[in-house]
Amino acid sequence: MQWKGRELFFNLMLSSLMIRAIVILIPQYLLFHSFGWINTYYPLIVPAFAGNAFFIFMLRQFFRRIPEEISDAARIDGAGELRILTHIIAPMARPAIATVGVFSFLGAWNDFLGPLVYLNSENKYTLALGLNMFVSLYSQKWPYLMAAVVMTVVPVIVLFFLFQKSFLRGITLTGISR
Repeated sequence: MQWKGRELFFNLMLSSLMIRAIVILIPQYLLFHSFGWINTYYPLIVPAFAGNAFFIFMLRQFFRRIPEEISDAARIDGAGELRILTHIIAPMARPAIATVGVFSFLGAWNDFLGPLVYLNSENKYTLALGLNMFVSLYSQKWPYLMAAVVMTVVPVIVLFFLFQKSFLRGITLTGISR
């Protein structure tokens, strides 16, 4: 869709890729503290809905490969913009959306720093922090750690095999799904 300031907004969003996450960690912590979200799951969940610049870039590149003539034909047939998006463009973008979903899940599943900073009580720790509990300064419980690692990898493998076809199609960024 064309709108005024689209390219400027995209360039600003794309320039945010150059900012390291560690740079905004303290301001983000202060913001979440002012919301009263420390030691809750909100700081881990809510920012994921704001959109990741890489995912927005990837989806934009995918949507740009979809021919505009398809949307024009739907407009001629009387479809509105919302209907075009939900019934035509979104089904065609299913591989890219699946790829973004898998990458987003993996990012949240493997996140160590976010839960370490925002969660204080051990009963709310994520699996990444829980794995770290097996390692101490003077001893490591390697058999237990390796068993726990296998158990945390199983859901990721299952997710990949469930979405393998869409995931691989989305990585190649083909324009039209078959």
